[in-house]
Amino acid sequence: MALRYVPMSTDAARHLWQGGKDAYGNLPERQISDGDGVPCRHCLRNVAAGDAYLIFALRPFTSLQPYAETGPAFMHAEECPAYSESVRPPVLNASKDYLLRGYGSNERIIYGTGGVIPTEQLESRAEALLAMPDVASVHVRSAKNNCYQCRIESA
Repeated sequence: MALRYVPMSTDAARHLWQGGKDAYGNLPERQISDGDGVPCRHCLRNVAAGDAYLIFALRPFTSLQPYAETGPAFMHAEECPAYSESVRPPVLNASKDYLLRGYGSNERIIYGTGGVIPTEQLESRAEALLAMPDVASVHVRSAKNNCYQCRIESA
């Protein structure tokens, strides 16, 4: 099965770059990266040391419902290209494991699909989840802090 790694939308990123408010109605905070652990949710690469980035509340769902989690996220402060490659993005090589969860087309968690997966098994677990009839997408989150990284879909 071919996988597609889906970053936050360019429309959502552009909204923040142009001074828009985040999922909680706040303006993003601007910081300078130390080069460690600052994954951009748009290009899915780490923000390099010395580069500016934004911290904001991200809700990676189109609907407001009980499963629409919101949490902190980072993004380059200046425009960057959306991730569009078909291989695992650089930010998903930064940890030894990740939390993967399957979601239905209604953006609700499919119970029994969540689990912490070693990085080397990320693709095989995503493929297994996406092969389930009720799973439309898989969210990848930090296993340590539960921060949303990206979504995986069948290509």
